[in-house]
Amino acid sequence: MDLISDPATALTIAIADDRSGRREIARMAMREVACSCPDWDEPLLRLAESLRAGGETEAATDAYWRVLALRPLRTEALVALGGLLLLQGRAAMALPLLLRACGLVPDDDEAWNALGLSLQTLGGPSGANPAFGNIAYAAFGNASALRPGRLGYAMARIDAGMASGLDEAEIYAGAGKVAAALLLERQGRTADAIVALEQAATAAPHDPEPLRHLGVLLSRNGHVAAAEAVLHRLRGLCPGDPKARNDHAVMLMRLHRHAEARVLLLDAQAEGGQETGTLCNLANATVCCGLQDEAVAIARQAIALDPGSVLARRALCNTLPYSAGTTGTDLLAAMRACSDVLPRQVLPLFAGTRDPDRRLTVGLLSGTLRSHPVGWLTAGGIEHLDPAAFRIVCLSQIPPPDADPIARRFRALAEEWIDVGRMDDLALARCARDRGVDILLELGGYGDAARMPACAHRLAPVQIKWVGMQAHSSGLAEMDWFLTDRWETPDGFEAFYSERLLRLPDGYICYSPPPYAPPVAPLPATRNGFATFGCFNNLAKIGPGVLAAWTEVLRRVPDSRLVLQAHQLSDAAAAGRLVASFAAAGIAADRVETRGSLGHRAMLEAYGDIDIALDPFPYSGGLTTCEALWMGVPVVTMPGEIFASRHSASHLSNAGLADWVCDSIESYVGLAAGRASDVAGMDALRAALRDRVGTSPLCDAPRFGQSLSAALRSAWRDYCS
Repeated sequence: MDLISDPATALTIAIADDRSGRREIARMAMREVACSCPDWDEPLLRLAESLRAGGETEAATDAYWRVLALRPLRTEALVALGGLLLLQGRAAMALPLLLRACGLVPDDDEAWNALGLSLQTLGGPSGANPAFGNIAYAAFGNASALRPGRLGYAMARIDAGMASGLDEAEIYAGAGKVAAALLLERQGRTADAIVALEQAATAAPHDPEPLRHLGVLLSRNGHVAAAEAVLHRLRGLCPGDPKARNDHAVMLMRLHRHAEARVLLLDAQAEGGQETGTLCNLANATVCCGLQDEAVAIARQAIALDPGSVLARRALCNTLPYSAGTTGTDLLAAMRACSDVLPRQVLPLFAGTRDPDRRLTVGLLSGTLRSHPVGWLTAGGIEHLDPAAFRIVCLSQIPPPDADPIARRFRALAEEWIDVGRMDDLALARCARDRGVDILLELGGYGDAARMPACAHRLAPVQIKWVGMQAHSSGLAEMDWFLTDRWETPDGFEAFYSERLLRLPDGYICYSPPPYAPPVAPLPATRNGFATFGCFNNLAKIGPGVLAAWTEVLRRVPDSRLVLQAHQLSDAAAAGRLVASFAAAGIAADRVETRGSLGHRAMLEAYGDIDIALDPFPYSGGLTTCEALWMGVPVVTMPGEIFASRHSASHLSNAGLADWVCDSIESYVGLAAGRASDVAGMDALRAALRDRVGTSPLCDAPRFGQSLSAALRSAWRDYCS
């Protein structure tokens, strides 16, 4: 068994071996899978269960802690680890884990009984400890004694016992659980605040207020799946509350469950009437379902309802790039209109000296400094900025996951990491100024968890737009430069941008391939006897014009297949609609395969089924194209006028594959069909492609770092002059 090529199957076999008594073999396999997939918690959980069943409590304890380091809200690990700690006499350490488990799974008797045991152990059967005396003895062996409704007094006392000082404890105990949690959050004690809200939700299961705050706090700190579960419970408590429905829909969208979100938002609109926020979320959900023109119409509807709404203008800016026929002029006008409604406040002059050669502080403003397109396309270059010339400060919208490898890289290179999630735009601008940021790299645009509107207050003397919803010009009057290259913005494109163009000599990004990427698979056409085309891009990018072009490709290449993979295709209705559109054009259903959400490594491995990738238009692939090339799959692309349409053209040209860039639909179809017929040529290209890409400027981080350094210094010297 090759664990690197198929970790899921390897883990399944290991679990079966463990159940059959072949524990040492099973544990060895589980450890190997955990090493090959460092961000996957399942092999560690299975290893912990095996160790616990075998009586190896210390090793099992360590494995459970490692699970929680990856997924702090994995309830199986919380309950099991809490029980192990109790057996080891460490009840105080078990208590917060079990409190959290009971808040997450209020119907789990095992969790409640373990909590009761921990309370009894800490308080004693006689109730000598006043923190737990009222309920501890009754709780043990009787889970219902700790069911919601009995915990108000005990939870306040538990906080008092866990707090670091008497005065603070008295404040928490007297303030009530929700107020105490908000106080903890303001103090930066986010984990304690989450626990307090979980306790409050457990104590008052019919009160929506703790759930409402808990959902917001979990979401803000990157625990999106847990936030969705909480907001689902909240919606059950408040079935007629349009805000609860809207908030739940937002979490579903962050989990790429756009079709479900769209249904909720349509229901909210039907029952509650038109509301700007709901319409904006509906526009974003609709475009992600592949209904581009409808999404643009909904965004315009939101603007008509409230012309001064920043949110409505952002929704139009985020949907227009996906709509066929949108010109560079159209998109710049929408971006400028959004800039015009942003609030602005004039702040004092910057204190830094205008020395063209001094060491500069570069601020990275983003909510996605992790394993995300922003991370994969920027980390390598930023790591190779000269530390003697540049100091990095990360202004992060959400805390980085400790287990995330890209987040760890950003943590290592940053001299300061500042959590700006609780700051409003003005406070964020003042924070950046206080930190002496000279050059700001804005890495979020108008996307989710992004803070580009704060740039209207000017965070830094020099502000540059780069990656992160970099669909086109920001249109922002205060954005000085737009980081690009000669393929993304050829000569003559300057009129489409409100910023000055800061062109790098090679591509405008540097791709960091993941170390766990599987080897390039042999060309599928050699074993299948037919060509397989593929596209693993977001469904939002696949509109009627794209489908028509792909239909013609399939017609010209007999017996060929098309594989489409996207998060949204986990929804049967969305997948069925795509297959039906091909069938209506005469393409048999068995020639089109749809695949839903996959883990990152599994998605990379799926390129082993693809001979040629077909790029969508007018919004092309970015990271997706880099990944296809790394997996040995060339990409056919057709760039247009807007920046988003030219990503693949840039990456292909930067890797020496400009001959895969087309200038019309006819040449796009012809190139795809012609290359598919040359099996020998495709086989040779696939065998050499990873080495070719890896040694090209696309992946040359030191070279990119030098180019980026020179560009930043040039922009700073321009400011100084």
